[in-house]
Amino acid sequence: MAIELLDILSASTVVTTILQFLSGILVCRKCMQRKSTENVSAMPFISGFLSCSLWLKYGLLTSEASVVLVNIAGTCLMFCYTIIFYVLSTNKKVILRQFATVLLVLVSVVAYTQYETELSKSIEILGIICCTVTVLFFAAPLTMLLHVIRVKNSDSLPFPMILTSFFVCLQWFIYGVIIQDTFIQIPNFVGCVLTVLQLTLFLIYPGKSSSGPTYKLLDTNVIMS
Repeated sequence: MAIELLDILSASTVVTTILQFLSGILVCRKCMQRKSTENVSAMPFISGFLSCSLWLKYGLLTSEASVVLVNIAGTCLMFCYTIIFYVLSTNKKVILRQFATVLLVLVSVVAYTQYETELSKSIEILGIICCTVTVLFFAAPLTMLLHVIRVKNSDSLPFPMILTSFFVCLQWFIYGVIIQDTFIQIPNFVGCVLTVLQLTLFLIYPGKSSSGPTYKLLDTNVIMS
């Protein structure tokens, strides 16, 4: 019974997470229509590429098929989004510099795991790195929460993505509990807490715009396992 539950949860988590990764298409589509990235930063996608790549390596080391599958999709999509932003951006040097930094970090981590002879130690170190990167990624929208509190208006928060993020984090947290993987549990528990805080703001400060949320920070809520 437990195995069946894990299989169902695994399939559901993979599907919902990949669907969430696909939400980046909406951001890229708007930029392509404007033929400019304007004030939208490519950093969330570059950071997403790093996070997905690290979790992909972690999944390979731990032989977790669900983690591997979802982060293969995430790595490919984040790379494609970054390429689109690079083509449309007028400040290509910044994107190149950011991506080069991310690649340097990624290559360094992968090189360590390749030369570390003790598998358990590699998993532990990589797990800590993955947790740190993901928690920092989750913490990025906190500045927007301060803005919402200051203006007492939640229009700038992307409600659909935040709600989806909550369910994705919740599924991964439960998955981590079932397989007893602390490194999957911790960042997704933090993600659940932060998304609940964001959802609470919709009740405290309801949107005032009749046209609905502006989705200015649509690209900052990309979440990975």
